[in-house]
Amino acid sequence: MFEDVDQLKAKLDALRPLPVNTVKSLHEQMVLEWTYNSNAIEGNTLTIKETKVVLEGITIGGKLMREHFEAINHKEAIQYVEDLVSSEEAFTEHTIKSIHQLVLKNIDVDNAGTYRKDNVMISGADHIPPDHYDVALQMSELIETYKNSNVHPIERAARLHTDFVKVHPFIDGNGRTARLLMNFELMRAGYLPVIITASERFTYYDSLDKAHTQNDYSDFIKIVVDAEKEAISKVLKLIGA
Repeated sequence: MFEDVDQLKAKLDALRPLPVNTVKSLHEQMVLEWTYNSNAIEGNTLTIKETKVVLEGITIGGKLMREHFEAINHKEAIQYVEDLVSSEEAFTEHTIKSIHQLVLKNIDVDNAGTYRKDNVMISGADHIPPDHYDVALQMSELIETYKNSNVHPIERAARLHTDFVKVHPFIDGNGRTARLLMNFELMRAGYLPVIITASERFTYYDSLDKAHTQNDYSDFIKIVVDAEKEAISKVLKLIGA
């Protein structure tokens, strides 16, 4: 499953460093598409053009302030994740809570960065997250599993995302945080961040539920592999490789 994507990565790595202006353009587009799609998956109604305008500091009439904050917060969370990768920070529960705090900043101050104190259900899913009093223990176990994982980096990132959503440790913002964590792991391993598009929402949710109820991660791992291949291919095409 990983042979093709690793060949593409090797091809891209051989061309580094990439032109500065190309990197800047790619980064701006990545932040926009990642922010738009991650929020749209969760029900944010901003279009990609509206998201771009909001990220430039302009308010869109007729849209909720929450939707504006979701876009602004997500961009800040991406920057935080990139800073963590650059500084080679250790991955801890504090990392997770800090990312989540940015995701919910100015939206739900009381619950931002704080594990849930109530039981929840995931709408449309067969899997039921653990009781709230088990969350802290399961998150500690998630960190230990992550640290001891020896699988391919893409599978490791995909499993981190999947296992995090399975615990569903926060009242809100779990999906956005999970995708940020997944890309944190991909970038740490030298891969490009991937974008799960809003149009893939149902396939994406089904693959997660399959992992949670059947312990079969294959469908979700394939989604991440395909997204990584698409991300690398896009860069190679832009630089004419």
